[in-house]
Amino acid sequence: MEQSTMKKHVSLVAALQIGFSTMGILGAIIIFFAFSFAGSFVGDVDEATVVLKFIGSLLPAIVILFSLIGLIGGIGLLSYQKWARVLVMVVAAIGCLAFPLGTIVGIYSLWALMQDETILLFK
Repeated sequence: MEQSTMKKHVSLVAALQIGFSTMGILGAIIIFFAFSFAGSFVGDVDEATVVLKFIGSLLPAIVILFSLIGLIGGIGLLSYQKWARVLVMVVAAIGCLAFPLGTIVGIYSLWALMQDETILLFK
């Protein structure tokens, strides 16, 4: 393949990473508020309150962490930063666990970023 074709693939991978990361951050905010809202229904049950607060804080924090890493990597890909290629490959590999859409995007991202022509773009 030509380098110009691979530039299009890298731009698409960057756009996918930025888009999914943005949706992940918004989803994490929704999850946080949903668990906070659910906590208002448990009332005086201390165990339930503790569990809801724990899950309602930990889950969004993890999602935001991975989303920020993906967002930073996607932005770095747009300027062909060498570190961004490696970072997005790691994020894409982890994203493969999110079946089915994350798997499709992850496999495509890994394919696009592992091509010889793509590697030359980042040198």
